[in-house]
Amino acid sequence: MIFLDSAATTPVRREVLEAMWPLLTGDFGNPSSHHELGESAKRALDAARTSVAASLGCRASDVVFTSGGTESDNLAIKGLALAEPRGRHIVTSAIEHEAVLESVDYLARIHGFEVTVLPVDAHGLINLDEARDALRPDTTLCTVMYANNEIGAVQPIAALAELCRAQGVPLHTDAVQAAGWLPLDVAGLGVAALSLSGHKLGAPKGIGVLMVKGRRSLEPVLHGGGQERGKRSGTENVAGAVGFAHALVLAETDRAERAVRIAQLRDDFVADVLARVPAAIFTGPALAATPTRLPNNASFCFPGTSGESLLLELGRAGIICSAGSACAVGSDDVSHVLTAIGIDEAIAQTAVRFSLSGDTTAEQLATVAAEIETAYRAVRSLSG
Repeated sequence: MIFLDSAATTPVRREVLEAMWPLLTGDFGNPSSHHELGESAKRALDAARTSVAASLGCRASDVVFTSGGTESDNLAIKGLALAEPRGRHIVTSAIEHEAVLESVDYLARIHGFEVTVLPVDAHGLINLDEARDALRPDTTLCTVMYANNEIGAVQPIAALAELCRAQGVPLHTDAVQAAGWLPLDVAGLGVAALSLSGHKLGAPKGIGVLMVKGRRSLEPVLHGGGQERGKRSGTENVAGAVGFAHALVLAETDRAERAVRIAQLRDDFVADVLARVPAAIFTGPALAATPTRLPNNASFCFPGTSGESLLLELGRAGIICSAGSACAVGSDDVSHVLTAIGIDEAIAQTAVRFSLSGDTTAEQLATVAAEIETAYRAVRSLSG
């Protein structure tokens, strides 16, 4: 099997499992309990929070553990918007993850917020001048993702944050896909809030982080026992938090070198695919603009085929990839990301995404490129 769907999930790293194991066995206490087992669990949770804060360059009190990226996005957007007295206007982009778009839609439908959706260009990038013009005196939040899960577009978050700060608007960024590939230093990014998900970087599913800078007000989405300093109720997933912290440290180790190495492999792979299938359309930012594209992302449309049919053919060859966002599996809707960058709906249905890992090899990618050509010809012959 050749796994090229890291944007959907990653395997749990052995080192992470080993770090978690004591919290699943001997030190299994509830961190809110006032006895030896509970105190031991609380120390482990505090250590994990401190470690995550060190990786992000923030204070430990800025780190909120959640169940994953979706909850982190929901808590950031609903929590910041409902807690801020500034106004009822939100700015976002056209290619956000569904967790962001549906949270914004909820605020519009239920709480009467007005929403400005920033368009993107053919490469999936926002225009900073348009973003500046969208900010208003009553804008209470701007939420724009750091890196897109389908086409790998990397937004100019630091520059956008500077615009937002000048207007007194907090900026939240969904950085789920950026972890392990792009810098996460929140001071450098300048964001007020940042969402992460553990299973994208070698931790288990079911654990995530929301970084909320400073003493900014945050209305809880979950109510109950007041855990996480009242920001997120529910007994903490201590083992998951420890695993997340360990995975983030590992992901940050040699990140820059890994990104350069995988980007080169990706570039060679893209060139190979386009040489074998000249009709293929490479979607998202151009390879010449590496800083604006995730190093591990290669996404294509294959006109005249079906993305799902290509996936089946590649699956028979032992190649695991995706037709787009894993969160949209089972939906007949055309990708809002591809249509936002100007791809025709019929062509958008032919999309296939390949997302590499740090372990992907040149030999594997050469095999995949050859199998793509074979699969493309097979699907085309079936469609007549």
